[in-house]
Amino acid sequence: MYDDALDAQIHRWYADFLADKSRKLWPPRGIPYFSPSSANADSRGLYEKMRGAKKDKTERPAHQGRWVRIGTAIGDVIQRDILFAEQHYAKATGQQPRFTFERNERGEPMFEDFAKRGHIVEHRGKTFVLYGTGDGVMRYVSDDGEVLRVGLEVKSKQGTYSQTSGYSMRNGAKLDHVKQCVCYSVMYGTLAEPLDYYVILYVNASKKAWAMSAEDAEKYPDIAAFGLHITDGMRNEVLDHFADIVHAAETGNPPELDLDKWTFNDFKRTIALSLSEAEIAKLERKVIALNHSSLPDWKKRGPSEALADIMRIRAEVAESQTKEAA
Repeated sequence: MYDDALDAQIHRWYADFLADKSRKLWPPRGIPYFSPSSANADSRGLYEKMRGAKKDKTERPAHQGRWVRIGTAIGDVIQRDILFAEQHYAKATGQQPRFTFERNERGEPMFEDFAKRGHIVEHRGKTFVLYGTGDGVMRYVSDDGEVLRVGLEVKSKQGTYSQTSGYSMRNGAKLDHVKQCVCYSVMYGTLAEPLDYYVILYVNASKKAWAMSAEDAEKYPDIAAFGLHITDGMRNEVLDHFADIVHAAETGNPPELDLDKWTFNDFKRTIALSLSEAEIAKLERKVIALNHSSLPDWKKRGPSEALADIMRIRAEVAESQTKEAA
């Protein structure tokens, strides 16, 4: 899949963007904003962000940084594959490619920095911004020639080769990723040109072997794709959630903490110290009930560890304050 001209053009697009500081897009000032990837994040964490809390200062292990960068690189590969198909698919097959990227006003493909937006939303009396960018907005040509706008979201898997197997993905796309795409449909869709369809593509960087039998290749594919039809009801559900967070931040009425979402919460210290004794007691009752349930151990482990982390933070701060008072 060599195409020096295409690779030069991709680098040229990015070079032009990076060299022009005026094209750098920041969230509008004075308006609360959310990133699409936070659509299913813990409500208490989003509340603390809205209230101006500082993120936790933590050192990311080196392997996690590589994990994130490799995930980004996987998205780059898929984007380049689609651009390559735009150039060469017709010559190789005699048919036009079904998917091509939309272009922005500069002729750049609609993905990453070339499609970044700060989209202002007014919903249920609240004003907020959806800020970010996706992996692509494409055009799909159906058998009868109808052209549909279809979004693309690429997600990497890097743990084991079985993560994209039919069994592992039997429940479909992850809810976090579905809601993220719903946000993009709001950001990039209009009444005249809605964005009602999305492809969520999971790409696995882990492989069972270089040489696999046909059976293994079918059982352990390194990609899994899901089609998503986004409705107004789905959009309203996500926007309702964000409007509720804005209202909670304005009134100082914090939403409940979701222990299942503790791992990727960026405001652990602030939340741990802000929880009331009544909230702590409620969380303890939930964990006790969960541990006595018939759920598998892996579902019990996360909330138990999250509560233990909260109690550790509170104990450390209390001990530090006691020493300072003495």
